[in-house]
Amino acid sequence: MEKDRDYSNNIGRILTYPVIEDGIRIRDFLKHRRFPQAVLSQLKRNPRNLCLEAGSAKAPYQEGNLPVFPYGENQPLFRPMAAGEILKVRILEEKVPSLQLTPVQSDLEVIYEDEDILVVNKPAGMSIHPSLRHYEDSLANALLYRTRSRGERDLVFRCINRLDKETSGLTILAKHMLSGAILSQDVSSRRIHRTYVALVENPGEKDLLLGRGRVDLPIGRAEDSAIFRCIDPVGGQRAVTDYQVFAPKEGLSPVILKLQTGRTHQIRVHMKAIGHPLPGDYLYHPVYDRVGRVPLHSARLVFHHPITGQVMDLFAPFPRELLELTDWDQERLREQILNFSKQFQENVDDSLSGC
Repeated sequence: MEKDRDYSNNIGRILTYPVIEDGIRIRDFLKHRRFPQAVLSQLKRNPRNLCLEAGSAKAPYQEGNLPVFPYGENQPLFRPMAAGEILKVRILEEKVPSLQLTPVQSDLEVIYEDEDILVVNKPAGMSIHPSLRHYEDSLANALLYRTRSRGERDLVFRCINRLDKETSGLTILAKHMLSGAILSQDVSSRRIHRTYVALVENPGEKDLLLGRGRVDLPIGRAEDSAIFRCIDPVGGQRAVTDYQVFAPKEGLSPVILKLQTGRTHQIRVHMKAIGHPLPGDYLYHPVYDRVGRVPLHSARLVFHHPITGQVMDLFAPFPRELLELTDWDQERLREQILNFSKQFQENVDDSLSGC
């Protein structure tokens, strides 16, 4: 651990925006680009955060008796801008990375990375945050090792879509406060669309899970456990899972699932509730004769990039040890996921169109 690391000279992430219309205030300009109020408040507190350059503008925009702050100086959020000017926004962290974390080597499979986000294929067995029994084998430890081994500044750990420890697949990490705040809003408004692949048990040939379906059953916390979840028609929260089942192989059926809600252990609880639990699930179906881990994988994420607005459509390959228990290969699985998702495409487009 390096407790004396200096973060005072952090230059932050600098975003550059050309201004294309006269009279729009900096605050409104940034709100249109989805800057949350908390980030706007932070920009006001630091004199290094907002800067205007003349660009191709002939003169600053003048509105009544409002003061005109010179180019190159920090600008207030109420400042109206002129077409042709260039606005530069510096995103500085108010938090510092945890100095209690231990960097631990782990080969993270990176699916996508830029200055704003990092998307990794989290392996099964890796928790997101350190805990009492897993202080040095979390995704946070692995990320800290990766940044330091590459000579990069430590990041405040911001995991956007938290997966259970035993679930593998796509996980989004935000690299700064703005991307983290925007993506957190998208999680709350269900603008991040997740598709999972699982293997489920069939209790017998007469009880095969077939075709497409929806499970709409409320989930709540079990009374005698802080971890275990159950179907709770009285006090539970609504939980909705859509699924598509494919041909079984030796008693196990591959299932593609899309979450319409995001409850803890939702897929595992729903599949058990309809009589088709996930084998190898230490909480809900601890049967390990075929699978030694929870056979659940976050295979696809569709979301808007928090800064550019580009639609991101990312895949993570199904783990080999699970793929071998099916008649699929990676290409066929990807094709089936896309086919299954077509029935939700209109909803995806609608929910992302306002970003």
